[in-house]
Amino acid sequence: MNDNSKIWSNILSKIKLELASFSYETWFNDTELYELKNGVAKIIVPYAMHKDHLKNNYYDLIKSKFIEEVGDNVELEFLIEEEIEHNIEDDLLKIQDGEANNNINIYDNDSSFNFESHLNKNYTFDNFVVGNSNKFAQMSALAVAENPGAIYNPLFIYGNSGLGKTHLMHAIGNYIENNSRKKVLYITSETFCNDFIDMTKKDNNKSDFDNIAYFKKKYRGIDVLIVDDIQFLAKRTESQKEFFHTFQNLYEDEKQIIISSDRSPNDLKLLEDRLRTRFGWGLSVNIYPPDFELKLEILKRKIKGEYIKKDVPNNVLEYVASNAGTDIRSLEGSLTRLLAYSTMMGRDIDLNLAIEALKDYLNLGYSDDTDVSKIQKIVADYFKISIDDLKSKKRNSSIAFPRQIAMYLCRKHTDESFPKIGIEFGGKDHSTVMHSCEKIEQEMKKNKTLADEIDKLEKEIHN
Repeated sequence: MNDNSKIWSNILSKIKLELASFSYETWFNDTELYELKNGVAKIIVPYAMHKDHLKNNYYDLIKSKFIEEVGDNVELEFLIEEEIEHNIEDDLLKIQDGEANNNINIYDNDSSFNFESHLNKNYTFDNFVVGNSNKFAQMSALAVAENPGAIYNPLFIYGNSGLGKTHLMHAIGNYIENNSRKKVLYITSETFCNDFIDMTKKDNNKSDFDNIAYFKKKYRGIDVLIVDDIQFLAKRTESQKEFFHTFQNLYEDEKQIIISSDRSPNDLKLLEDRLRTRFGWGLSVNIYPPDFELKLEILKRKIKGEYIKKDVPNNVLEYVASNAGTDIRSLEGSLTRLLAYSTMMGRDIDLNLAIEALKDYLNLGYSDDTDVSKIQKIVADYFKISIDDLKSKKRNSSIAFPRQIAMYLCRKHTDESFPKIGIEFGGKDHSTVMHSCEKIEQEMKKNKTLADEIDKLEKEIHN
């Protein structure tokens, strides 16, 4: 370990003790001290977003740890890899520190107002599972949570249902509540519409002024407004108008606005142009469907988090992750169904039970006409063995080697993942499939006879 690496490792150890684990992992993992020279420490960060966030929120903390470690005062410079490699100047927009808002909110001292945030305390950054499909959204959400109203305002999170938008929004709200005295309000757009309608209703016990005052206290006397499913404001003309004024008021007062939708701001064609324009003032981030690795990690985290006493083998989790669709709700629903089925049947969980329990729940898409089945039949016929042999646990070379060839051909000529191929071969682990594919690829390079055999099989596959 060189001097810079040792210095940075010691500094990170100290910083880690002062931060929540998710904050540390988000902002300090994959950072590196590139150079410490002439009183300037150049730190490499993985993404451009880190540069501004570390400078605006952790500069003093990092600097103090440098002084403790090296004994000298230093200035910090944050750079991404490309800037080091190409020695180019930073051309990214800098987040400017806004002047403190000195306006007094007329609602802050109104103790008669019964305020509820409507946040779900179970949704936090700690239990939000991060993968490639949601990493940018998670980083953006945490940046807003750590510095609400100063950057990325509004934050607009969009993506299909069941991908974790609501979880992230509640996580932002919970973080802000736990680390400040700011007032946070979470609502759905449906709730906003209903409150607006209630405001316009006549009430013999209340004047119109009372109704309007209550509405404005609720929506404008706050520091953070979180609105879920904004697309449901479509065709609600009067509600849209009121939301526009609420948005404008909060924005001008530098209050944080967070919005979610099932589509991007530009695709919300039924909303007023002025609303869609304002949604684009801040940062829009997309959450994509989880990949296999993320789904697998979500399942493992759910089992651990709920302290499930049943043992769920890895090949079962891989089976569920491979077949449970593209959203997290169906993934968790599949696991719940499997656990309930195991309890009712009084049987331990294994791959056969999982297939049985979820056969009517998952869209497996398996049939005798699938490409995998076709390849299995062609390989079995060529080597004069049965398809059952390919799916069996027999390890003699006359069966194991054809099985490896069949797995290689399935991976090359179908869109199936390693786990799905493993399932089709009698529930083999995905690592077994990966090893088989790598072995055949290497053997073909030095064994012309094998390469010719596979060429014949490939021609038959495409006939």
